[in-house]
Amino acid sequence: MSFKLLKSTFVIGFMTSISRVFGLIRDVVIGSLFGPGLGVDVFIVSFRIPNFLRRLFAEGGFSQAFVPVLSEYKEKRGDEDVQKLIDQTSATLGLILFVITIIGVLASPILIMIFAPGFLNDPDKSTLASDLLRITFPYIFFISLTAFAGSILNTYRNFAIPAFTPVLLNLSLIICAVWLAPLLETPVKALAWAVFFAGIVQLIFQTPFLLRIKKFPRPSLNSDRDGVSRILKLMMPILFAVSIVQINLLIDTLIASFLTTGSISWLYFSDRLVEFPLGVFGIALATAVLPHLSEKHAQRSSEKFSNTLDWSIRCIFLISLPAAIGLAMLAPPLLITLFQYKEFSEYDVLMTSYSLIAYAIGLPAFVLIKVLSAGFFSRQDTKTPVKIGIIAVISNIIFNIILVFLFNRIDLAHVGLALATSLSAYLQALMLFLKLKEVKVYKTESRWIGFIIKIIFSLLAMIILILYGLDDKSVWFGWDVYQRISNLLIWVTASIVCYFCFLWLTGFRLSNIKIPD
Repeated sequence: MSFKLLKSTFVIGFMTSISRVFGLIRDVVIGSLFGPGLGVDVFIVSFRIPNFLRRLFAEGGFSQAFVPVLSEYKEKRGDEDVQKLIDQTSATLGLILFVITIIGVLASPILIMIFAPGFLNDPDKSTLASDLLRITFPYIFFISLTAFAGSILNTYRNFAIPAFTPVLLNLSLIICAVWLAPLLETPVKALAWAVFFAGIVQLIFQTPFLLRIKKFPRPSLNSDRDGVSRILKLMMPILFAVSIVQINLLIDTLIASFLTTGSISWLYFSDRLVEFPLGVFGIALATAVLPHLSEKHAQRSSEKFSNTLDWSIRCIFLISLPAAIGLAMLAPPLLITLFQYKEFSEYDVLMTSYSLIAYAIGLPAFVLIKVLSAGFFSRQDTKTPVKIGIIAVISNIIFNIILVFLFNRIDLAHVGLALATSLSAYLQALMLFLKLKEVKVYKTESRWIGFIIKIIFSLLAMIILILYGLDDKSVWFGWDVYQRISNLLIWVTASIVCYFCFLWLTGFRLSNIKIPD
């Protein structure tokens, strides 16, 4: 058995966890200094637009199309052809991004009108959002080139540096929120400038590592056009397919712009907590598995391809289910401990906890989508995920309309948005899974029923522990920061220990999860 995939997943997960920890610190700083309200609502919208495009052009569409082609070149061609592909791709991508950036900066008022039409009812919101977007939009240019560099490093099994790079964004936001914001007439603009500077720093950071593996891009439009054409052909459908969750979040933001001030912030902070396990485990696993699957496909090893997918899905159920339940049941303590200071009120905690529970429900599906999509993209099949993605977006819109209407009757419209995103994610994950089974790319291995029973039994033990042992949230409000942190660490640790102890008692061993070659 080979431990390369497990090692890669661990390395990415560890580095990503560092980034996510700093991300939580960032959100704690922003939440306590600014609080849910007009300023943060506006910043979230102005950052989410270029961040959405980043996930489309960078980690989403581009990386998923570029890595399989680069892996094929690496396996079947020489270094010269690989370098030509990198050179041509960097020139083409850079040119496209430059044009998009210019258009985005000039059209910022129009973009705000499209993505947050509810802001038009408040001229202050609309004007501030446009101003912030002009500052944040160039981030798409720098961060997409950073993702391009990261894709090259990932293909050559250097997973640590790309996974660590987002730490620099979080550090930039923390520094600017603490030291730059008090110096500005409009403090929230400090967050926008932090995003701008972070894009530049992240790109520069990866340069030495590209030089080390001798794969530094030398932009040229006269290199390997055939390879770039294949990438673009694959990329266009992937742009939509891998960004379904992000599109759904943007739809949520659009609808939330019409809701009570603070709704966007409540959704943002709850989404950020779900993004922690999703990034540390889900994205780490998907990032590690894509080059591995691409290699197996290039080698025409269908059995090993299927084994890799099966191993990945088992890992998803093993980790994401307890993470989802833990987030949902520990929502108030988590939010009180991390955010309930200064401008972040008890009411904000309550509202955010409801949407956190709704997002947590969808965590296993969010992770499954990442890995199952890799099963298609590694085979250079982009049409299937696109078709499924379209259905997922339509279903999310339908769920939004129904659930916002229902939850608005109890003044929790934002919870309906979060729950709709989770339900549409499950629908998407199910369709991806069934399609992989239908085309016989994935064959379920034995002992799945026993595996699931062991997990369910262990989850029940964890639920009982939290349900009957956790103090009421009113007690947590009265504690100081040290009491909150210590008690939260105790409960998180106790929940993890309880889950894995009961797994062991049921007979589960790590050797039960077959590591693919």
